[in-house]
Amino acid sequence: MSRKVRIAVIGAGWWSTYVHIPALQANPDADLVAVSDPDTKKLEAAAHFYHLERTYADYREMLATEQPEGVIIVTPHSTHYEITKYCLEQNIHVMLEKPMTLYAVEARELVELAQARGKELIIGYSYNFLPLAKKAREVISSGVLGRPQFVNCVMVSRVIEFLSGESAPSANATSFPVHGPGAVYSQPHLSGGGQGHLQLTHLAGLLFFVTGLRTRQVMAFMNNYGLPLDLVDAMTVEFEGGVLGTFGGSGNAFQHKLSLQIHCERGGIDLDLVAGTLTGQGVDGPIEGLEIPAQQEPDDQKITTSKNLVDVILGRAANGSPGEIGWRAVELLDAAYRSAAKGGDSIKISSLYA
Repeated sequence: MSRKVRIAVIGAGWWSTYVHIPALQANPDADLVAVSDPDTKKLEAAAHFYHLERTYADYREMLATEQPEGVIIVTPHSTHYEITKYCLEQNIHVMLEKPMTLYAVEARELVELAQARGKELIIGYSYNFLPLAKKAREVISSGVLGRPQFVNCVMVSRVIEFLSGESAPSANATSFPVHGPGAVYSQPHLSGGGQGHLQLTHLAGLLFFVTGLRTRQVMAFMNNYGLPLDLVDAMTVEFEGGVLGTFGGSGNAFQHKLSLQIHCERGGIDLDLVAGTLTGQGVDGPIEGLEIPAQQEPDDQKITTSKNLVDVILGRAANGSPGEIGWRAVELLDAAYRSAAKGGDSIKISSLYA
């Protein structure tokens, strides 16, 4: 019988109580040792619902007392850097929810710190664990289509209520078992940006996972449409090596879309995660073998990142969504927000570190 991995959770808000706490409790290889949150009402509600025995208002006290091997950080975006840095300094493996950080310099520091400490830093991009995403990455990295030349990335989703500080109208006891997100996603000092930091970060993580590209410069426009944060974002991007692309989406969707088109020297692929399809065309016709049988899809996509943390610590798996991917996503979005604030001026990634 394998040992159980001691895992602590920092944050007892919506996503923690909806996804990570129940996933850890259901994982036979995980021992959820404690949960922390400075909001005592949220912490008490989570403890009552999930029968948690040990809770802490201060995550530092929790880490010192419980000595976990790994930690899952599910806190407001603006707190990610400080909390993750502290955990890595305590030599603890980390699964950090997206976006990794709000600023590129912070993301770089965390990647370097994890490397220096010999600890895994996993970013909560669950799409990167999907068989379709892995197959797309395999095709691009094989070189059969040649080098990428143009990418088109779109994510359109329904989060306008979250960005307004309300719960989604379709919310129910399944999606909000303990409590909803409240107003956190409508507050810049907590969330940074809106559609970009809440949703497009998923798309960025997927793009860099599949392609291995890195941004060189960004020109972006964003519109809040009366909300505290951006609702619609549009970007033109130049990647290193001369690859060009468009990247954007809306948080006011009535038909959802999450797609990644990669056009290369000798063909291209179209990954559509809403439709659940991956198609490709090369110089000799359609690319065969891109279909993923339904039984190969994970039973529950939401459990993949916490499971990966446990499996990595046990030595059973490699990091499926490493910090470098999160860092590249932060670079893109950091530059995009700076560009939009300057009316669409080009922002070079190098300037983020000046």
